[in-house]
Amino acid sequence: MGFFIIGIILLLAGRVVSKVNDKIYVFGKPVMGLGVLLMLAGLLYASVVQIDAGHVGIKKLYGNVMPDVLYSGLHLINPLMDVETVETRTQNYTMSGVHNEGDKIGDDAIRVLTADGLEVTIDLTVLYRVVPENAPNLYKETGLDFKDKIVRPISRTKIRDNAVYYDAVSLYSTKRDTFQARIYKAIEDEFRMRGLLLENLLVRNITLPTSVKNAIESKINAEQEAQKMQFVLQKERQEADRKRVEAQGIADYQRIISESLTDKQLQYEQIKTMKELAQSTNAKIIIMGKGNAPMILDTK
Repeated sequence: MGFFIIGIILLLAGRVVSKVNDKIYVFGKPVMGLGVLLMLAGLLYASVVQIDAGHVGIKKLYGNVMPDVLYSGLHLINPLMDVETVETRTQNYTMSGVHNEGDKIGDDAIRVLTADGLEVTIDLTVLYRVVPENAPNLYKETGLDFKDKIVRPISRTKIRDNAVYYDAVSLYSTKRDTFQARIYKAIEDEFRMRGLLLENLLVRNITLPTSVKNAIESKINAEQEAQKMQFVLQKERQEADRKRVEAQGIADYQRIISESLTDKQLQYEQIKTMKELAQSTNAKIIIMGKGNAPMILDTK
């Protein structure tokens, strides 16, 4: 509207100049013409508004919020209207105990009391977006600072309200997904009533008290030691079974040999061995069984 106001000033100035002094009368009409042009340019500029992608425009006229919204693109509007743009893309709000990781500087983690009276610290990220059709009502009832007025307080309150149904260890381990689904439902309902759509809820970290954490670590270490001992015992049993099978095999072999060999077979094997020794090039002494005297054979 700046051009429009300047145009009015020039138009009035041109009329005054043309009436006050006849010598500068010739300058009055050009000034008035320039004023008219600026007024038209101001009206045209105020009547055209551009909405960027991922945003919607909220129209206001004399303080009243119009129920319809302007989507992305160029629009012709009443030049007396004001337009506020609201982002409708996915936004995130993070509450974390790590410095400079969340939306708030410093430790902004959520501290809750569990069913067993322990204090647990939770880091959370909320993914949400503004529903375009509900943007005018959201703006009228809450304003553009809905992060601090809706997202943050509702998320923190619903987490505290629902954490009391779980004990600390279950919240940390077996019931984590159940807890996340429960608070998602509670927060989603509250957001919907206010014109926001909850897209996802990320429980990023759950920190237990130091005493509970140490107890869990001790339990895990004990379980690991027990599993290790079971492995050792199983290995020893397998080794004992192997030796037992080996001994049984040797015993069976010896039994079979002792049952199958006869004196004549042994004598025959002895003669074969002595013959092989006698055919060698070395001097040797061959002792024959059955009371025979030793014979010295020298084949050199």
